[in-house]
Amino acid sequence: MSPSPDLLVARHDAGLAWITLNRPAKHNALSRSLLGALARAIRTAGADATTRCIVLCGAGRHYFAAGGDLVDLGTVRTKAATRRMVDEASAALDAVRNCPVPVIAYLNGDALGGGAELAVACDIRVAAPHAHVGYVHGRLAITSAWGGGSDLCELVGSARAMRMMARCESVDAATASAWGLVDAIVDDDAAVHAFVEPMLALSPLMLRGVKAQTRAWRDGLPRVARLAVERDHIVATWVDDAHWLAVEGFLTRRRK
Repeated sequence: MSPSPDLLVARHDAGLAWITLNRPAKHNALSRSLLGALARAIRTAGADATTRCIVLCGAGRHYFAAGGDLVDLGTVRTKAATRRMVDEASAALDAVRNCPVPVIAYLNGDALGGGAELAVACDIRVAAPHAHVGYVHGRLAITSAWGGGSDLCELVGSARAMRMMARCESVDAATASAWGLVDAIVDDDAAVHAFVEPMLALSPLMLRGVKAQTRAWRDGLPRVARLAVERDHIVATWVDDAHWLAVEGFLTRRRK
C-alpha cells in the first residue's frame, strides 16, 4: 500500500522496491508532505529483511523532481521556520543516505534544485539520455538546502560543484556521466531493471554489508572504523546460510 497519493510504492520479485514520486502535474515538486512520505517509505523498505535494493524515480518522463514545492514553502519566511524546514527536509534525504540497502535514483527526467539534491543523496544514479541534473538554486537567490552541496562536492569535486552551483548550470546526461555524477545512461524502465538485476541475484545480507561500508566512507569515518565495519560484515555474511549454499553450488559446478 502506498503511504501517500503523491508517492507510489511497488514491490517486485527478488526484493526490489520501486518508489515513484507521483506529482507529474507539479513536475514532481518536493512538498514537505511528499518528503515525509518518502522518508517513511524508504525506512519501511529498508527495514524489510528481504529488500535488496530500492529504485526511486519520478512519474512521467520529463522530471525526476523539479525541486522544492514553492507554493508549499511560500509560508517559510523567518530564520526559525527556515531552519525547521531545512532540518525536516534534510532528515528525509538522510533517510535515503542512511537506508541500509542500496538506493538507485532513476533520473527518467530532469533533476533540478532540491530534486538534484535528492538524486545525489542516493547511492547510484542512472539517467535517461534526455535527463539533466541542475543545481539551479541560485536562480531563486538561495544556496543548496538539504545537504546536497556537500554531496555534490564529494561526487564531482569542488571545482565542478562550484561551476554547477555558481553558474546554475544544468548538465546533460552524457556530461553528468563523464563527471561521475551519473553512473549509467539507460533508455527505459527495462534497462533500469537490467541494471539492478545483478544486485537482485545477491544475498540481501551481503548487499547490506556493501551499503554499510560505502556509508561509513561517506560519513567520513576514520579508516580504523571503516575496517571495523568491513570486519563485522564479513563475519556476518561468512556464517550466513546464503554463503555456504553459494560455496556448495560453486564446488558442485567444478566437480562436473
